Amino acid sequence: MLQNIYPKNEADSIVQYVFTEVLKLSPVQLRMNKDEILKPIEAEAIDLVLQRLLTHEPVQYILGVAYFYGLRLVVHPGVLIPRRETEELVELIVKQNTAAAPRMLDIGTGSGCIAITLKHSLPAAEVYAIDASETAVRLARQNALSLLQRDKENKFLLRDIFDTAWWDELGSFDTIVSNPPYVTESEKAEMQPNVLAFEPAEALFVPDADPLRYYSTIADFALVNLNAGGKLYFEINEQFGVETKQMLEKKGFVPVEVYADMQGRQRMISAVKP
Repeated sequence: MLQNIYPKNEADSIVQYVFTEVLKLSPVQLRMNKDEILKPIEAEAIDLVLQRLLTHEPVQYILGVAYFYGLRLVVHPGVLIPRRETEELVELIVKQNTAAAPRMLDIGTGSGCIAITLKHSLPAAEVYAIDASETAVRLARQNALSLLQRDKENKFLLRDIFDTAWWDELGSFDTIVSNPPYVTESEKAEMQPNVLAFEPAEALFVPDADPLRYYSTIADFALVNLNAGGKLYFEINEQFGVETKQMLEKKGFVPVEVYADMQGRQRMISAVKP
């Protein structure tokens, strides 16, 4: 039934996801127990999940869980579901980090996936995160407390990047990263119902007339708040890789590098503040 909605490989992955979460089994345990008969309460729980899946509701929202870079995050419809492309962005940052104890800022943190993973991967780092959504900040703090046993310093903050009044509040950083809204309104027609109907539009879409509005503002913020030689990282819309690179170069960042994801699409960019 799910194959009427999702490609076979994705449908199979979702089914395994549901069974491992509902039955509290690892994938290996699930395979070892594949011939076991479900208890009535287990069968009922899985059936309820299936009925919701058939309405295109994302499995991560139904179960309240998403996995990112090996970490188990709580998610709900108030934040975007973490994606593989963003894992690649985090991997790039960790690989390129050269500071012993870097100061890092994640702009538009959502579930907190980027900030939490950076802190988890680079324990000596001092990582801040901001979001304009109170719901997102509250969830990110919850995930930070659960996964890192920390947010006592209150480094997940409610801030709007378009409000310049607070821009000098946090000091300077070695790394600034953002996965901001970048899907144009005209791209809505190409999107799947499980994204369009359930994930928060304010975290997805930008006007066709100004697709780089977040990137440009964050770049201006970075010019003020990055240390000399510090790096700005973005996840980008593959349609605007050239335009994003040119915008950053025009603002004075050098060098600016565009990176392809595992599918060969231009989805990440880094820029150095001179």
